[in-house]
Amino acid sequence: MEIPVDIPLLFLAGAIVLFFLVLFTVIPVGLWVSAVAAGVKVSLLSLVAMRLRRVPPHRIILPLIKADKAGIDVTQDQLEAHFLAGGNVDRVVDALIAADKARIALPFDRAAAIDLAGRDVLDAVKVSVNPRVIQTPNVSAVAKDGIELISTARVTVRANLERLVGGAGEETIIARVGEGIVSSIGSTDTHKKVLENPDLISKTVLAKGLDAGTAFEILSIDIADVNVGRNIGAELQTDQAEADKRVAQAKAEERRAMAVAVEQENRARVEEMRAKVVEAEAEVPLAIASAFRSGNLGVMDYYNLRNIESDTDMRANIARATEGDERK
Repeated sequence: MEIPVDIPLLFLAGAIVLFFLVLFTVIPVGLWVSAVAAGVKVSLLSLVAMRLRRVPPHRIILPLIKADKAGIDVTQDQLEAHFLAGGNVDRVVDALIAADKARIALPFDRAAAIDLAGRDVLDAVKVSVNPRVIQTPNVSAVAKDGIELISTARVTVRANLERLVGGAGEETIIARVGEGIVSSIGSTDTHKKVLENPDLISKTVLAKGLDAGTAFEILSIDIADVNVGRNIGAELQTDQAEADKRVAQAKAEERRAMAVAVEQENRARVEEMRAKVVEAEAEVPLAIASAFRSGNLGVMDYYNLRNIESDTDMRANIARATEGDERK
């Protein structure tokens, strides 16, 4: 038995189904029902307008419901504007709720500005309620007596919500604390004072107001560890002595080179004088021969001259022999 099919009725049923599918797709009716049930006044037209502005309605309505239940005064337009600006609506609402429960004054505009600045506003509220401890790396400093001290510090900070926008971060805190530790140890007469009273460093550093211009408020600076390092003063003195020795050696080598040059110059002069003497001695026989030829020198005079020379040589030899005996 064939069942008659009513074609127009099927088309009508299909149109109705399609209508409801489009209705529930374009208009988040379920989200609207949840908002109305939670006591949040939201119109269907505003939800459709969000769709047209390419704003996911659940990204606005669910945080709005959460804020309304927590007693936070925010509007749909504020949340939607923050979303369009690229902010995290859900995180901002969570931060507002956390701040309200902790009795911390945090307006929506400031929370939105902190979020748009790229900082985690919810984490900032948590740090403001529960201070964070920042561990500094090893900081090396040298006291006036030349002893190196290696110390680490724990810095307890609390977020300052008023300076969170435009304020420096944890890196600046660590750098300033490290600089303060180096300055404090460097101004100490002896490293023993630092070892006896490490709190002198923390008090000195804390009094400098290192949190100025940062997003944090420093509550305390505690020196966690202080170790004795190298004797920098002794090493510097050793290096200086080595440098002075090298300078002295260079100057001594310079003086030796000058002395060698002077000695060589004197030897050259002596050789020159010896050459002149030899040259003069070579002219003596010629002069004697010339005197013989001219009759100015006789044979007896020549023999007397030779006797005088022999006597002079003998006296010189005797004198050299006597000097050698005295030295022995």
